[in-house]
Amino acid sequence: MSERFYSDAALYDRLFPGGVQAVDFYRAAADRQGGCVLELGCGTGQKLIPIASDGHPCVGLELSPHMLAEARRKADERRVEVEWVQGDMREFDLGRSFDLVFVAANSLLHLHEADDLVGCFRSVRRHLAPGARLVFDVFNPSVRMLAQADGVRRRRDALSFVDPDRGVVHVDVAETYDAAAQVTRGTWYFSTATEADFAVAPLEIRSIFPQELPLLLSLGGLRVVERFGTWSRTRLTADAPLQLYVCEAN
Repeated sequence: MSERFYSDAALYDRLFPGGVQAVDFYRAAADRQGGCVLELGCGTGQKLIPIASDGHPCVGLELSPHMLAEARRKADERRVEVEWVQGDMREFDLGRSFDLVFVAANSLLHLHEADDLVGCFRSVRRHLAPGARLVFDVFNPSVRMLAQADGVRRRRDALSFVDPDRGVVHVDVAETYDAAAQVTRGTWYFSTATEADFAVAPLEIRSIFPQELPLLLSLGGLRVVERFGTWSRTRLTADAPLQLYVCEAN
């Protein structure tokens, strides 16, 4: 995991505020399943806190203590009850089962090795109640975009945001792609007009291609029920931005 990238949870929330469509998608999944909900890699609770506010008993598992502390603060501020657990999604045992397990916002892509992904899926399988589902999203890799990861630092205008203390924050990213490992290794630079590179953090993200996922899931004791390419549940195509999976136990 790129720990330094997640050490400033407030900065993360401003950079990635969480999309309304994604929140709505996972809230709807929780409503369809009913019962208890577990989110792996829950971060600052962007998805889980709204689900808990709908009345679902919720548990959030997160490796980063900084992200977990911010999740607790936000839940307390909104007077929403969530059980927060520090743990590693590669291998966990919570001693209970859940009706919905979900992994949002590319969190699975922090698991770079196939064994880690299969271990995660096996742990999920052990925590699924009868009729339960695993739902997750990861980006759909573009070979063209991966080939453009040449290590040159470039401004990402779409990622600019306003910090209440610093003003407008600009984001530059320099990335290379390791094709053998299927891992993009990047360095992210955060700057304002008066403070260059006030934060610099590495981020390494794996790419998982659509043909890999059914096999990895099968090795973990799961099978694909549905998969989509957008939050509106349109089918997964080569140029779809997302891979959204709905899975159940084999």
